[in-house]
Amino acid sequence: MKRFVAYILAGGAAATLNWSSRFLFSIWFSYAVSIVLAFFVGLSSGFILMRWLVFDGAGKPAVPQAGMYVLVNAFALIQTLAVSLILAKWVIPAVGYSANPEGPAHLVGVVVPAVTSYFGHKYLTFK
Repeated sequence: MKRFVAYILAGGAAATLNWSSRFLFSIWFSYAVSIVLAFFVGLSSGFILMRWLVFDGAGKPAVPQAGMYVLVNAFALIQTLAVSLILAKWVIPAVGYSANPEGPAHLVGVVVPAVTSYFGHKYLTFK
């Protein structure tokens, strides 16, 4: 349980960087491209935090861990992108919120893969 709490805190920090950087990227890029670029901000910060603070991966070779981390998070990116786009385009406008559906849609999209990613990193990335 202690590890999962540390994962949520470290993942929350990386998710915050991911979500907030999307607003900056949106100045220059489309919503979908901004989500992908922001994902890489969260990906790199998350790897560092997870490796050193959550899964004690510092004593093992970083390159194989980084490769598996990217694969696990590629699945998370697909989840994030799908949820964010579906919510922003159809679900949130359907409930009558049209001021800025992309912000809350992306927030939910970032949170959705938290559980699947935890198990992927625990059993694949940092085993």
